[in-house]
Amino acid sequence: MAHGFGRRYFKAFVSGFFVAVPVTVTFLDRVACVARVEGASMQPSLNPEGRLGSDIVLLNRWRIRNYEVHRGDIVSLVSPKNPEQKIIKRVIALEGDIIKTMGYRNKFVRIPGGHVWVEGDHHGHSFDSNSFGPVSLGLLHAHATYILWPPNRWQKLKSFIPPDRNPVEKEDEYLQQ
Repeated sequence: MAHGFGRRYFKAFVSGFFVAVPVTVTFLDRVACVARVEGASMQPSLNPEGRLGSDIVLLNRWRIRNYEVHRGDIVSLVSPKNPEQKIIKRVIALEGDIIKTMGYRNKFVRIPGGHVWVEGDHHGHSFDSNSFGPVSLGLLHAHATYILWPPNRWQKLKSFIPPDRNPVEKEDEYLQQ
């Protein structure tokens, strides 16, 4: 009898495994995943303690699938300079916006269709659109929604734009430069 129980348990485990693995892979590929944030480019929003710890965030892949992106969202994207690397930045401007840059080759940039302007919160310590320009929406990977770890930092990530980083409101400002 113990032998039959073991065989049934093994069969149940194997059949459960073959159901759970594809469901899990699909979930992680299409719905959500977690990622560890490294570096100082998003301080103080992420990794405020610097090298002492890394935040782990929930990445919502479902929301990005239709390019539902808003100014102030924190997004994960494929690095335009190194396709093997994913970076995490804040969306500052959307297509059609005019943005005053911080060190890019042009003082003002109009964001072309199908692109966004992303920056790290810690200016001067961030490899972002000020280095590589507007980013194609096709490079977006996920929308960061929550800090999951460490437990004392568990929170929903707020979508905001630093006050000095709003897009230029009037085209006249842009044309005068």
